[in-house]
Amino acid sequence: MIIEEAAAAATVEDQEIISWFEGVAENAGLVQTQTLRRIIELNHGTEYLQKWLGGDLRVQDLEPGALESLFISSVPLACHADHEPYIQRIADGDTSPILTQEPVTTLSLSSGTTDGRPKYVPFTRFSSQSTLQIFRLGAAYRSKVFPIRAGGRILEFIYSSKQFKTKGGLAAGTATTHYFASEEFKTKQKSTKCFTCSPYEVIAGADYKQSTYCHLLLGLAFCDQVEFATSTFAYSIVQAFASFEELWEELCGDLRGGTLSPRITSPEMRRAVMDCLSPNPSLASKVEKKCRELEGSDWGSLIPKLWPNAKYIYSIMTGSMQPYLKKLRHYAGYLPLVCADYGSTESWIGVNLEPYDPPERVTFTVIPTFSYFEFIPLYTRNKQDNSNLVVTDDFVEGEPLPLSQVKVGQQYEIALTTFTGLYRYRLGDVVEVAGFYKGAPKLTFICRRKLILTVNIDKSTERDLQIAVEKGSGLLSQTRAEVVDFTSHADLAAHPGHYVIYWEIKGEAADGVLEACCREMDAAFADHGYVVSRKTGSIGPLELRILESGTFRKILEYYIGNGATMSQFKTPRCTTNQVLLKILDRCTVKSFRSTAYG
Repeated sequence: MIIEEAAAAATVEDQEIISWFEGVAENAGLVQTQTLRRIIELNHGTEYLQKWLGGDLRVQDLEPGALESLFISSVPLACHADHEPYIQRIADGDTSPILTQEPVTTLSLSSGTTDGRPKYVPFTRFSSQSTLQIFRLGAAYRSKVFPIRAGGRILEFIYSSKQFKTKGGLAAGTATTHYFASEEFKTKQKSTKCFTCSPYEVIAGADYKQSTYCHLLLGLAFCDQVEFATSTFAYSIVQAFASFEELWEELCGDLRGGTLSPRITSPEMRRAVMDCLSPNPSLASKVEKKCRELEGSDWGSLIPKLWPNAKYIYSIMTGSMQPYLKKLRHYAGYLPLVCADYGSTESWIGVNLEPYDPPERVTFTVIPTFSYFEFIPLYTRNKQDNSNLVVTDDFVEGEPLPLSQVKVGQQYEIALTTFTGLYRYRLGDVVEVAGFYKGAPKLTFICRRKLILTVNIDKSTERDLQIAVEKGSGLLSQTRAEVVDFTSHADLAAHPGHYVIYWEIKGEAADGVLEACCREMDAAFADHGYVVSRKTGSIGPLELRILESGTFRKILEYYIGNGATMSQFKTPRCTTNQVLLKILDRCTVKSFRSTAYG
């Protein structure tokens, strides 16, 4: 009876938040204008906005539309470098209203795996509240398709990191660290009626390997209660189950005796996990039997076989996570992969309203209350017939548009104005408008804007690299090998410069197959500048380097050792980092050069 009452309460809460979203989506354009007005009302007295809007602005005297026009015409588009001096002053202890009227007490740290170094971003109570709101909204739409039991468990591979103090005494850490330590995280579990298997001491563990072991052990201990498996990024789920393949016997031993491996050295983690365990020989024998069977099938369908009541796998699976989908599907078997909502360290952006869509077709509907969104039209370089377009390195840009004026099929870069003190901030994400839900655009994530490979006049993006690797690795299907992970580098040390792509592979592939993979990747780069440069010899043949097993784990450990957290780690798809290049060079076991252009 108590479970039924809890389920009914959850249904009412789900309907309430869905009704709220339907209302703001219906009037998304108007809501956006009101959102911008609220941001300016809160922060027009700040140093940054006074610089552009003047000190005598009377917000109450302007209609919302007029205020929107004034803001767009007066405040320039900006990138992180433009905000960085202001954020640094906040980090150093300046408490004057620099970016926000209310003092900033916490700073989020981006992973640093996209641009090579972490960035500070202001984090406020609004950041936690919007995270809770999008989690509740996404869960409400998922529960319509995949109903879960109230009081169930989540096998959640989440990782925090230690907060530290800046020079000015502000708490700094990753956004996930702040959120997992917040009241909103506890509220999320209560409101969704589903609780993580692991206590906070496991989530906050300093050693991700110890945390992963405990996540797996407690996941097995609660295996019949687990409703779904999740992590921030798909990478973390794949890494966890790759570890499981090596650890399962030790895990079964701990299940059997209600013990904890000596590999767990954190006293806090040990105490918290031991409080959750008791000897369970029958469960250990059952898991052991299934694992011996799974070994024979290369661990295919591992998740549904060990967690029989799991409904789906939930994580960020777009962009740089797409290469892990094949392995994730291998582990997931028949369980659907549900793509998590779209956001960044700077702001949440859109919610996945159609959780039954596979990651390759997922769209994200913009939530118009979270930030003020602008969309910069992007055109390929052959569309230069409009004098209003601005030519940049990789795209031709149009004038920024409000949410209400975007067009289906057009690609845009997103710019954000946030409640946390970022103004017309270029996010660097390229999205395409796939349609509308009522008045709110549905976005497909395309790639990061930043060029990652360039030697001459060539301009290759992360998406170009991904397509090339997909085509090249497709030839491995004739072998028992698969690509575990990859990265790249534009080698300019000798003339002509050339692309180097690094693969770590599992299994064996003949040299002839790998040579063919190398040729296929070289031919797959379709950028006109690349093709012309290869034909004229101003870019040299693409090089494929095969890495020893465990190389990308060393790269992960390098980033975590430098302050990144497992929850926010993304393998850099291109690197100029000299430490990483030394690791890659040291771990190279074979090298092939393309003959695609003769």
